[in-house]
Amino acid sequence: MLSSIKWPVGYNKIVLDEVDSTMAEANRRKTEILKPTWILAKHQTSGYGRRGRVWSSPWGNFSATLVMGVVDSPVSLAKRSFVAALALFDSLVQVTNRPNLFSLKWPNDVLMNKKKVAGILLESGGSSKNSDLLKIGIGVNLVALPNLSQIENKREMLPISLKDLSFNVSAEDFL
Repeated sequence: MLSSIKWPVGYNKIVLDEVDSTMAEANRRKTEILKPTWILAKHQTSGYGRRGRVWSSPWGNFSATLVMGVVDSPVSLAKRSFVAALALFDSLVQVTNRPNLFSLKWPNDVLMNKKKVAGILLESGGSSKNSDLLKIGIGVNLVALPNLSQIENKREMLPISLKDLSFNVSAEDFL
């Protein structure tokens, strides 16, 4: 099923065994990125979510950032979170063939059986009027759950992984 999907023309990818954060790596490489580029980490050691919250990324889960040059206002860029959520929803449906399992918690989470399976983080850089760089960070619990003691807000939704429901996909295949 996934092996038939071709890599999109016009996009680069960088696959790293381990990195502190794919968002931080995107910042370090921003001058060398000339076209939209995915940065995937097989293991991310210091990931973060919204408001700097810890994003735990156990081995085997999906931790990636799409980096792209754009010139747009912060308000327009924020709308891309909705586009990313819809694309992530579609990707999860493609992997599982079970659309009824998933729902969206706007603007940045995908739920599976009403538990958090994925999160999205947008960051942009540039002047206050227009951004010139957009980073879309995506984390998906493919095989493991984050350490529950690392969830700062105990009111957060409980996590779930695809493996919890016997779906198996590698991070590279998911990308």
